Amino acid sequence: MGVLDRIEKAEIRDLLGKGWLTHDGMWFSHTYKEFGIEKANALNKAAIKSLAPIEIDRMKQALGIDKESFDTFDELMDFMLAALELTMPQSIFKKIRFSSPSRGLIHWEWESGQCFAYKGMKQLGAIHRYRCGVMYRIGCWLEALGVTYSIHPEINGCLMHEKGACKGEFRVFSDLSRRGS
Repeated sequence: MGVLDRIEKAEIRDLLGKGWLTHDGMWFSHTYKEFGIEKANALNKAAIKSLAPIEIDRMKQALGIDKESFDTFDELMDFMLAALELTMPQSIFKKIRFSSPSRGLIHWEWESGQCFAYKGMKQLGAIHRYRCGVMYRIGCWLEALGVTYSIHPEINGCLMHEKGACKGEFRVFSDLSRRGS
């Protein structure tokens, strides 16, 4: 019996997710220390933007989705939730809520003080000038899917740090926001 046969799928996902988050945090930390916060923010967003189409293609493949785009908002929402669940360790995924209070609207809300990036940037001493990469990544996923959207509130820093709460919404403007399931 191989090691992968002895470990639960959720444990593998969490191990890989935590490894990715640790690498991302260490990369940001070293970039910040070497080049400063503005360069670290810019490079982080550039990396996220270039990674998003690759992630989306891999998520589609893992989920058995072979079409280019989604026909309905419900399909998009189901895909986004599944992709997030596959990507994030359970210990983090349970601290953020995604919902769709109305067609074409994706609402998010982190538990107070529980965003991993907020906690990491605070520990690093960079929170006051950190530009959120977490919700930017979600936006980049939507762009990679060809979805036109707006985000409210506009994020220029860290909402948890600036407002004491990280919550908001993506409003989908693509035709699929008008179609049901």
